[in-house]
Amino acid sequence: MKIRHIALCLSILIALCAPAAAEEKIFGTLYKNPGCTCCDKHAAYLEEHGFEVTVVPSPDLQSIRKKLGVPKAVEGCHVMVVDGYLVEGHVPYTPIKRMLTEKPKIMGIALPGMPTGSPGMDGTKEGPFEILAITADGEPAQVYAVE
Repeated sequence: MKIRHIALCLSILIALCAPAAAEEKIFGTLYKNPGCTCCDKHAAYLEEHGFEVTVVPSPDLQSIRKKLGVPKAVEGCHVMVVDGYLVEGHVPYTPIKRMLTEKPKIMGIALPGMPTGSPGMDGTKEGPFEILAITADGEPAQVYAVE
């Protein structure tokens, strides 16, 4: 009886000490201007949150955006392709993961410009970020999330 009790306690202890099951990686390709360091910081931020990001420097980012169909109105610092969706700019990881879970019928999401305090950008966040949905129908972007 005592040996079974010890074995049970050890089993529980091992289970509690074992690392949690690794979250499945999310793979993305981030296109950026060569030499842009905030893009690299954004990629590192995403990697801290379960992404595996391949960074591709390109001297002609506008051609890539045009090929992908990114509207000028939502352009940010860089563009990433993840699971068939576009992620434009310094979008926090939570709306990206939400999009990948919900699988909405949109082209992707964007945080236009280079907002201070956004993931990868220096400075203090001065208010909520409006993450916009990128649609294929040419309609104005709608708010997808507020971070």
